[in-house]
Amino acid sequence: MKQLFKFFLVAILGGIVSLGLYSTFLNSDLKMSSSGEKPQIQFTNYTSSPSVPLESIDFVSAAQRTVNAVVHVTTTFQSQKYYNPWSQIFGGEKYYSQEQKASGSGVIISDDGYIVTNNHVIDNAANIEISTNDNRTYTATLIGTDPATDIALLKIDESDLPAITFGDSDNLQVGEWVLAVGNPFNLTSTVTAGIVSAKARNINILHYNPTDEIFPLESFIQTDAAVNPGNSGGALVNGRGELVGINTAIASRTGSYSGYSFAVPVSIVQKVTADLLEFGLVQRAYIGVNISNIDQALAKEKDLKTREGAYVRGLLPDGAAADSGIEEGDIITKVQGFGVNNVTQLQEQIGKYRPGDEIEVLVLRKNNIKEFTVVLRDRYGNKELKKRDKEAVNRIFGAKLESLSTEEKGRLKIANGVKITDLESGKLKNAGLSAGFVITQIDKQPVNTPEDVNRILSSKRGGVLVEGLHPDGKPDYFGFGM
Repeated sequence: MKQLFKFFLVAILGGIVSLGLYSTFLNSDLKMSSSGEKPQIQFTNYTSSPSVPLESIDFVSAAQRTVNAVVHVTTTFQSQKYYNPWSQIFGGEKYYSQEQKASGSGVIISDDGYIVTNNHVIDNAANIEISTNDNRTYTATLIGTDPATDIALLKIDESDLPAITFGDSDNLQVGEWVLAVGNPFNLTSTVTAGIVSAKARNINILHYNPTDEIFPLESFIQTDAAVNPGNSGGALVNGRGELVGINTAIASRTGSYSGYSFAVPVSIVQKVTADLLEFGLVQRAYIGVNISNIDQALAKEKDLKTREGAYVRGLLPDGAAADSGIEEGDIITKVQGFGVNNVTQLQEQIGKYRPGDEIEVLVLRKNNIKEFTVVLRDRYGNKELKKRDKEAVNRIFGAKLESLSTEEKGRLKIANGVKITDLESGKLKNAGLSAGFVITQIDKQPVNTPEDVNRILSSKRGGVLVEGLHPDGKPDYFGFGM
């Protein structure tokens, strides 16, 4: 009994000591974590003052305003040509190609049938089919494309369509709820939800092409709304069901959604589609500066007091910025009242304007704010707007052409044709043609001169079928999109 009593007494004393030590450490931890204030303890599902009332987030209404304005885009194109080894024995075509299909999404932006989608959805398509949410189908005409922003404009022959309402991507806030509407994996009219994770993202998915004079403009809205293959060209809408972006890309190691999706801001979409409709090409404006973000190294090197803005490293001679009075070493902080924190944001703001437009630019110069009126220009220094012309068609076509001589026509036993003498990067080279090919028809229209080719292509929208002969006289055909 004495032994038991000793053990019992030791246990009690040990418990008292342990309890005292635990209380001491607990009080110490609470003070460190609460900075001397008494901590507020509450259940994790309790919100004392929500920043956005739950009843104001109505995904149902936003989805209903959107799904009927989002369409399914199906494209048809010819795969590469394959040699038919049985043609020498059984006859028939020596070469054959297989028709392939791809799909994506699009958004109706006007009730008379204009639809915006991604350029990569319809690139090189011979035929574009549109399916609406109420199961109607149409053949679309391609109005124009802009690979620099990955935007394309289509048209279907219909009226009284459910067009989407444009929102304001400039004032879209990080943390704001958004919906992605599209056709992932051919699952039509799919709606997913997420928040704006970041803005003005440059993910280097669009590439510079010197031949086609494509200078990429990336300033994506990043969201965590689920987007998968087939969502491209679909709508990113805010809580009111207004279009704030066109879903374009995902960041993934598997090819499927991994948590990050990216959309072209609607401010850029509106400008690009308006240019394509009015001019047939995008009127790209340039401010004429060599700029960089302000990192720690640059701030230290130049003794800068801020890390926000676009630092002007250099100016183009006789460029828009130089003529306005902006100097090397200035920091551009605002364009037309919108804050500029980095290079991507500056490019996005300038991308909303055309050559000849006047904009107000605020710069920080030696800790003083200065305002300048800048008249924007195109990349060649011009302020005038241009229509789609013969030169632009040739750049897209990627070919130098010449008429056939009488001798060449006789040798090939044809009455008409135009020969490709040189071929650079462009639609024809991408479609599989090579120098020396003789074009006899474009969409069943005979061609005799390079002017015939330019005239037909200048008026074409959508799929193009080119027929002709190889130098050895073998007939062939190629399809691509304009």
